Amino acid sequence: MNWLNEAEKWTELTPLRRRLHQMAECGFDLPQTRRLVWDALVGLGYKPQDCGKAGIVAEVGGGEPIFLLRADMDALPITEQSGLEFAAQNGCMHACGHDMHTAMLLGAAYLLKQAESELKGTVRLMFQPAEELLTGAADMIKNGVLTGVSAGMMIHVMAGVPLKSGTVVIPQGGVGAPSADFFTVTVNGKSCHGSSPQNGVDALSAAARIVTALQALVPSELPAGSGAVLSVGSFHAGEAANVIADKAELRGSLRAFSDEHRAFLKDRLSAVSVLTASAARATALVHFDGGCPSLLNDEHLTDWVLGSAQALLGKRKVLSAAEFGGSSIRGGSEDFAYVSQKIPTVMVALSAASPSMPHPLHHPEVIFDESVLPIGSALLASSAADWLKQQNGL
Repeated sequence: MNWLNEAEKWTELTPLRRRLHQMAECGFDLPQTRRLVWDALVGLGYKPQDCGKAGIVAEVGGGEPIFLLRADMDALPITEQSGLEFAAQNGCMHACGHDMHTAMLLGAAYLLKQAESELKGTVRLMFQPAEELLTGAADMIKNGVLTGVSAGMMIHVMAGVPLKSGTVVIPQGGVGAPSADFFTVTVNGKSCHGSSPQNGVDALSAAARIVTALQALVPSELPAGSGAVLSVGSFHAGEAANVIADKAELRGSLRAFSDEHRAFLKDRLSAVSVLTASAARATALVHFDGGCPSLLNDEHLTDWVLGSAQALLGKRKVLSAAEFGGSSIRGGSEDFAYVSQKIPTVMVALSAASPSMPHPLHHPEVIFDESVLPIGSALLASSAADWLKQQNGL
């Protein structure tokens, strides 16, 4: 089968993506998205099954080995400002391209169903919720999505990068994305009249000092080039201009490329927050709200996918991480990491930068180039089918 030609012929691909984009939903609460994916799979001849809180699993082919293809379905709590005719209007937005991922996996499902009689094993399709919460993959693993699976693959679209749209980047083996942890720091003080701050304990001021102290952690306490990042993205305190705030809340994330740095930062974040608050006569409670480990790209699988992708698309459209810039490490975390800790996996990057809109991922105005959808679908389907053949010595 000419995978790319067949993918380009499937007229449902772009309409499916636009419908997914318009109905953007967040976390595990994906009723419309799940219904669309479920109905599309049934229409293609699949028998989808529920997996965990909101995941969907379907299979094509039969027997062993089993190769996993994964797409995430959830959006971000962002008010969309793209100006697209099919923009979401509900306060959620597919600003990370998960609608592209889901559509591409549905395209792969279409292609694999066409070639089912030729498959030398099983391809399991994993449609996952709550990636942005870094909890969806773990939930599906807990509910058996990896049972019997030998290896797996995912594609993540890129935007705001200096690469021609449609270019594929295959990572190096090793750590491909950092671990991530979300945290909340709750600071408690004592309220009083704004004219007499000495009579209270200013939680807002204490929290501001904590933000400054936390921002100094990585550059002052980890080696240069560690790649670790600590960011505070939310700060809420006070209700009135003339009242000393008795409570403040900070929320943020930290990312690290080694387990050692991850544990160190979590310990120091807690200690610095508590002691800084104490110095301001306030108290602080630190809570870690969830996260994921580092994502690992299997060395042998990445090398194999590089050759397979170049055979499908040509060497000019498929770059190794070294050709792209020397390293496959990127700043964003990805909860496919939980899968990568269990089986050999690879996370492939696909440039989907719209020529007229240079905004990066997670931007309210980001627009993705839909012309790459057949490329992603063909790459997923051909990689899975070719891997099964290889495992059978064909």
